[in-house]
Amino acid sequence: MQEPILLVHGPRRPAVPVVLDSPHSGFHFPADFGAALPESELRDGEDSHIDLLYRPAAERGIPLLAAQFPRTYLDPNRHAEDIDLDLLDEPWPDAHRPSGKARIGKALIWRTLDDGRPIYARKLSVAEVRRRVAACHAPYHATLRSLLDAAHADFGVVWHLNCHSMNAVSGAMGEGGAGRIRPDIVLGDRDGTTCDADFTEFVRGHLAALGYDVRLNDPFKGVELVRAYADPAAGRHSLQIELNKRLYMDETTRERNGHFPVLQAQLMGLLEAIAARRAPGAAR
Repeated sequence: MQEPILLVHGPRRPAVPVVLDSPHSGFHFPADFGAALPESELRDGEDSHIDLLYRPAAERGIPLLAAQFPRTYLDPNRHAEDIDLDLLDEPWPDAHRPSGKARIGKALIWRTLDDGRPIYARKLSVAEVRRRVAACHAPYHATLRSLLDAAHADFGVVWHLNCHSMNAVSGAMGEGGAGRIRPDIVLGDRDGTTCDADFTEFVRGHLAALGYDVRLNDPFKGVELVRAYADPAAGRHSLQIELNKRLYMDETTRERNGHFPVLQAQLMGLLEAIAARRAPGAAR
């Protein structure tokens, strides 16, 4: 049986004005990938277990959208026109909106892993890229937009948390330079443009009070999924949350560690605090 492209855990119409998405936790490899590396190595780009960490949010009426395809196959956290031209076997005939990520091999379709190894021993065709966009990128973005619109229609505001994880130490092609030891948590609001500053500070303060080293926009500011759907003046707020993998898993074996349930409970506490803070009649 063919694996689904995405899953929505929880209600399609949020019970509170909060929506979660995990674009990089999938590891069901499409048959047409055609990569030169084994699947075990292609999982290096994965935000392992992030969907599981946030899964109990569904019981609280908060939907969690989770991609099932791997990030190395197609990255939904890129614009559909962010094409790496060096990856193609022919000129790209459609609109092109480069973000600069192609320079490190991480545009819409990745060319390299974090350590710089090439993913393919071949070039991709235009038709192949178009198929991936239609099969994966388009439905992911349409589903996220629908969830956000439903929350906004019911509450007049929506708080979108874009959920990620990061390696404990940056690789050769990583943000911020190779060998950089990363903090516990990084919040990204694209330098204050994708959500209210007071909300970012509320999340930062909550997590910092739990003892975590929390940084803002360094080294991750947020990319397409927070940019595309954010409009703070209209009550649409998007915040990226990067969790250091060392907090909840062994990066070598990908096994969850003993802190996993602790962190999961703390994240649910954060979501409950956000919902209470933003509930009708609650203090703003």
